[in-house]
Amino acid sequence: MTERTITHDFRGEALESIFVDTGGAARGTVIIVPTVAAISDLELRFARDLVERGYHCLIADLWGRRFSLPDERDVAFAHMGRLKGDRAALRDRLLAIVDVAKAQDGVDPARIAAIGFCFGGLCVLDLARSGIDIAGVASFHGLFDAPGLPPQPIRAKVVAYHGWNDPMVPPEAVVALAAELTQAGADWQIHGYGNVGHGFTNTHADRIGVPGVAYNQLAARRSWTALADYLDELFG
Repeated sequence: MTERTITHDFRGEALESIFVDTGGAARGTVIIVPTVAAISDLELRFARDLVERGYHCLIADLWGRRFSLPDERDVAFAHMGRLKGDRAALRDRLLAIVDVAKAQDGVDPARIAAIGFCFGGLCVLDLARSGIDIAGVASFHGLFDAPGLPPQPIRAKVVAYHGWNDPMVPPEAVVALAAELTQAGADWQIHGYGNVGHGFTNTHADRIGVPGVAYNQLAARRSWTALADYLDELFG
C-alpha cells in the first residue's frame, strides 16, 4: 500500500487530494468525498480498508484546507455553505475530481465508483445526477436535497445508507430522493437504519456538538458491510 499527495486546482483554488493504492493491480478505484471537516484520519482509515480489499482510492480535496472540529466548526460550515450555494459549480468541481482520478497510474476509467459521507454524500449524489458514466455512487448519511439543475439520466448505480432519525434528512426527503432517482431511470437502493441519526460512521461525530449527530457502531458496521457487497456487484 502506498499513499501520495496529488496537487491539483479548480478554478484557481489549490487542492491536495490523497491517492492510496494497492501497489499493484486493483479491482477498481473508489473516490472518497469527505465530511464537512475535509480530509481527516477518518477518510484515511476508510481508504486503507478499501485498499486492503483490492481497490485504489482517491480521497478528494474539495476545500483546499482541513478543519479541526469542533473548534473550527463554524468555518467548516461556512465553506460547505459556499460550495452548496452553487450546485452547478459544485458539480463541475466533482467532475474535475473524477478527471484527477482517471489520470492516476493504474486507474481504469471504466471501473470507478464514488462514496461520500455527510456533505460528501450529497456530493456523490450530485455526481450521479450529472449523468456521468461511472459504475456507481454510495452516500453515507448524506444530504438528499436536489440541486435544482436540469435533470439528466442517471447512469451510475446509486445506493444511500441513511439514519432514519437524521434531523437533516426527514422522511419526506427520503421519499423525494426515491422519486427523483426513479424519474431519472436510476438503478437505486436506499438502506434505512432505525433509531440512527446523522454521522453514524464517524467515530468522532459526538465532538461536533450538533444535536442528532452521533456515531452508531452497529449502523456503521452494517453499512460498511453492505458497501463491500455493493462494490463486489459493481466490479466483480
